[in-house]
Amino acid sequence: MSFMAPLTIYLAKLLGFYCIIVALAMLADRRNSLATVNALVHDAPLMFVVDIITIGLGLAFVLGHNIWTGGVLPVVVTILGWATLLKGLVLLALPQGRIVRFYQSVQYEKSMVPIMLGTLALGLYLTIAAFSA
Repeated sequence: MSFMAPLTIYLAKLLGFYCIIVALAMLADRRNSLATVNALVHDAPLMFVVDIITIGLGLAFVLGHNIWTGGVLPVVVTILGWATLLKGLVLLALPQGRIVRFYQSVQYEKSMVPIMLGTLALGLYLTIAAFSA
């Protein structure tokens, strides 16, 4: 068994439980979750706040855990950090109208369940891998 950095284990547990909780909550109340996401996407000031928070979280992950070696778990945690940062930056840079059009083009109403099932699977992987390390 190889050494796993305590920060990797902590972040994997944090991200894992976060993904599990969010996915299960959104799947349990799909109608309300869809209405909330739809309202968020159409609310420019609130999207701005979410984007700023997302960038901050992404920066924290990238600056604190930029580990590209040591196995799958540390690399997955690092990729999630970079993905969070990039998502925040892209959403902040896009005009509100483009965000709305993108949201409409992915047909979130139809793709929410598969997305949440993927989020749940990711959360289960992270949590199990972190507690097994």
